[in-house]
Amino acid sequence: MPLYEHVLLGRQELSTAQVDALIEEMKTILEKGNGKITKNEYWGIKPISYKIKKNRKAHYTLLNIDADPQAVAEMERQMSISTDVLRFMTIRVDEHEEGPSAMMRKSDRDERRPRKDFGGRDGGRDNRDGGHRS
Repeated sequence: MPLYEHVLLGRQELSTAQVDALIEEMKTILEKGNGKITKNEYWGIKPISYKIKKNRKAHYTLLNIDADPQAVAEMERQMSISTDVLRFMTIRVDEHEEGPSAMMRKSDRDERRPRKDFGGRDGGRDNRDGGHRS
């Protein structure tokens, strides 16, 4: 069966239990079509770049799906009807990524190099002229 990655944005007013119930609904739809969710990652409430249906934040969830295209299409149809879903995107992939997704790899974000200090009040100017400004 084809493999898919699916990202879902739920309304910010929902509780995490309601988001889990929404994911369970989608899971039953996929199971009726002989599909399954192989990974379910809840990324938390994050800000959105622009307002979507009067919302500035959303619950983000990643699903790795192994299902027939018909089952995925039915799941997407149900999501488009739901008022709790702001946006979703499904992408067909050749293989699923093992381990946590990039959003969940906190150690990668913590190990970044610190920002370079560009100096004091002069805004990082190179004072080779003896500190005199023209």
